[in-house]
Amino acid sequence: MGSNLAINKEIENYINENSLELNPIQKEIILHNEKLGDIKRMQIALSQCHFLHLIIKISNTKKILEIGTFTGLSTLSMSLALPENGELIALDKNEKTSEVANNFFKKAKQENKIKIITKNALESLYDLKKNNEKFNLVFIDADKENYKNYYELSLNLINTNGLIIIDNVLWYGEVVDINNKNKLTTIIKEFNIYVKKDKRTENLILPLGDGLTICRKL
Repeated sequence: MGSNLAINKEIENYINENSLELNPIQKEIILHNEKLGDIKRMQIALSQCHFLHLIIKISNTKKILEIGTFTGLSTLSMSLALPENGELIALDKNEKTSEVANNFFKKAKQENKIKIITKNALESLYDLKKNNEKFNLVFIDADKENYKNYYELSLNLINTNGLIIIDNVLWYGEVVDINNKNKLTTIIKEFNIYVKKDKRTENLILPLGDGLTICRKL
């Protein structure tokens, strides 16, 4: 039985250097986030940027919903993969970071594809459901306390074979520590079990960044 390669910083750099070249504005967002201190951990990993770009391309995705935008790296990574008539709705309640993200989208000439809704994400999700909106893909990377709620509402917003992708499901490796009773760690552990047992989807966890769960609606 083969074993997974342990990814150190050198290998991670090698992978990034030999993968799809990032857009100049993606690089600018990364540099911006480097100055934000500890909060920069909210940014997705470069490997996740590449993965999201590729899966959108090969699945012919045209309409995306993002729950949690931060300064826009994940949003822009997905938008750049969309066709010219593609659409991405991004939900985030933080007006300050949403404004920063929107400025990056304009610099990348992607503002025609991206619409940011700046209010409580659960309220926005209920509004989208009420309006019978449907998406090909939902990307969840927001407050962990509501992961189960976001997942449940997202299932109503995609059709059969639609994808739900969730970030941070390995939670810095803490999910394997049976003695870790931290609130957020427990929430992620319980969420992962919930998704695994859900017969409405099939799922797998990929060790990209802080862990991505990929769910396909059955």
